[in-house]
Amino acid sequence: MASLVLLRGARSHLSSPFRPQFQCQSPLFRMASSRSFSSYLVTPAELSEALKKNSPSKISTAPKTVPLCASWFLPNDGRNGLQTFREKRIPNARFFDLDKVCDKRSPYPHMLPSASDFAKAMSALGIKRDDTVVVYDTLELGIFSAPRVGWTLKAFGHDSVHVLNNFKLWVEEGFPTESGEFWDVNTCVYPIPQFDARKVIDFEDVREVAKDHNKEGAEGVQILDARSKGRWAGKDPEPREGLSSGHMPGSISVPVSDLLDSVKKTILPGYQLRKIFETKGIDPERPIINSCGTGVTAAVIDAALTEAGYGDETKRRLYDGSWTEWAQRVKPSDNLIVKEV
Repeated sequence: MASLVLLRGARSHLSSPFRPQFQCQSPLFRMASSRSFSSYLVTPAELSEALKKNSPSKISTAPKTVPLCASWFLPNDGRNGLQTFREKRIPNARFFDLDKVCDKRSPYPHMLPSASDFAKAMSALGIKRDDTVVVYDTLELGIFSAPRVGWTLKAFGHDSVHVLNNFKLWVEEGFPTESGEFWDVNTCVYPIPQFDARKVIDFEDVREVAKDHNKEGAEGVQILDARSKGRWAGKDPEPREGLSSGHMPGSISVPVSDLLDSVKKTILPGYQLRKIFETKGIDPERPIINSCGTGVTAAVIDAALTEAGYGDETKRRLYDGSWTEWAQRVKPSDNLIVKEV
């Protein structure tokens, strides 16, 4: 994990990842942020109107709204994100490949890239620092991996980012699409950003939280798990062969399916999400660690918490390695993999 340590900086005391930190923002960034949509989640109609306001000139340097496809599937799915992008996409969309824009030195899949690699990817996509990005998912899944890419952009300081809710509705409501290869991208220079380490928590700190579960005087950090209830309970297998299922001590099962409309596959309205979080006993006043299989759908929980206005975003962290790292690194003697009987 040395490469991740270099990315995130020196590991600090357990309580410090949940201590608010502040970073300076340039006037240019504040100006870009003011152009953003009113909510993190964007409707197809809102995105359509924003795209109409883009300059038609390919050489224009004015900030624009960029649709960014983040299609990705589990390794046992058989489908391919890039292929779905070629088959049907929002006109002039770019494709963000989670399996390529990542820390290639890590033994775990699609971990966060370095700041320089992130900047290179954004440059190649033709996305400028002051552009507003709207990330969207596959037609088939509705909401799945787009929140992860949106969260990644925020982690690298590109706060003018939103998630389309969702591409399935975009198609069903008759908004335009295109297909085929897409090569016409004007590359640009994207400055190397400062990584916001307060958004991430590493294995060692999560292990301390798990070990402290139910101990007197513990901070009371809540671990939320976006995997299916069967995987969380240890009754269903993991999609990665040889990986044990189960959950961390004290973690709360929050399957992605619970947060989506069963037909539209959109993230539910805020008032419904708040009821779900309350029913699951999640305390909005306590710190939260979002986790899943490999750090992708954990960001769906994060997006849902944001949409619900549930808790303080500065008290939320995402466990990048999530269950794939956890199940490989904890020792049997630690008793840190729990299965429901």
